[in-house]
Amino acid sequence: MSSVMRDVGGAGLRPRRLSVAARSGCYRLRIARLERDLVQLAAIPAPTGSEDSRIEWLERRLADAPGHRERDGVGNLVWRLLDGRPALALLAHVDTVFPADVPHDPVERDGWLYGPGIGDNAAAVAMAVDVVEEVADALSRPLALVFTVGEEGLGNLRGALHACTELQPEMVIALEGHGLDSVCVDAVGSIRSRLTVTGPGGHSWWDRGRPSAVHALIGLLGEVLEAPSDDSAVNIGTVSGGDSVNAIAAQAEAVVEARSLDEAVLDAFTHRLGELAVGQPLELAVHPLGRRPAGRLDRAHPLLATVRAVREELGLPDTLGDGSTDANAALAQGIPALSLGCARGHDMHALTERIELASLRLGRDQLEGVLRRLVS
Repeated sequence: MSSVMRDVGGAGLRPRRLSVAARSGCYRLRIARLERDLVQLAAIPAPTGSEDSRIEWLERRLADAPGHRERDGVGNLVWRLLDGRPALALLAHVDTVFPADVPHDPVERDGWLYGPGIGDNAAAVAMAVDVVEEVADALSRPLALVFTVGEEGLGNLRGALHACTELQPEMVIALEGHGLDSVCVDAVGSIRSRLTVTGPGGHSWWDRGRPSAVHALIGLLGEVLEAPSDDSAVNIGTVSGGDSVNAIAAQAEAVVEARSLDEAVLDAFTHRLGELAVGQPLELAVHPLGRRPAGRLDRAHPLLATVRAVREELGLPDTLGDGSTDANAALAQGIPALSLGCARGHDMHALTERIELASLRLGRDQLEGVLRRLVS
């Protein structure tokens, strides 16, 4: 918190701390501004690959902020404070899972803020802006705040991977709008691929017996669904194919995914996909769509110890969890990383997504406490 100056008995100027009431008033103003930023940001559509409008909003919002800001080679907005290798990089993704034509109109109701992407990840982006502005003058070690692109879906962590490679920070914290009641220390990796079966097709009666691309794909998907291990999951996300009820399908495709905390399991799943086969005259193509690396943070690392200490002071649960976030990119490069939630919420990735406004205060205090211990 800033201080005011006064002249005392001709001795010159010296700092006078703000009263408790004044500090409380400043805090309320900051929370109000945080909520306004959150609503404005969440009203801007930002599907993966089309994040420019939100990046432009951030550039305007931070025009008078300290430090240096620039877009990097993949479109991230990088805000750096103090020169040198960052002691810490905060990563907050700006993209959402929602198409641009979905109405983005945040609504407050009964202490909750509703809207597509309100928590994932507008809350984290707005909070990062607020807290870094607050601690900027107190920094003693270099800090980078990266507003990343390409985190969701088939963005494949494009922004986070690029930022970690270019900045090589000592530590990374990925910020997510949901998930305040746990700390994500294990990175769930994934493999995404498209399976496409093609063939000659034909008439369902006159060419009966000719192999169908749809029938063959259904058989393959039965094999794919056999999970490679107990701590993994396989999902068939989409299936399509064929042209008519009375036509033997000439084409069919499915998009599949495997998730695991173990890189070896993901490698084995990739190998399995490569061994799939169909009989002639059908053909099978397996097209990789993306891979998110898996990883784990050493439970004894000082980054986690600092986060746990702050959470204990705030009365937040000492619960460790896993997830797929920008932190995956850092852990894959050997950079200690974890992910912190900024609020309590529900229905992530649904049109009914919402966050609890009161929980933003706890999330804000958590992030400020962590930054003051790590880089102040």
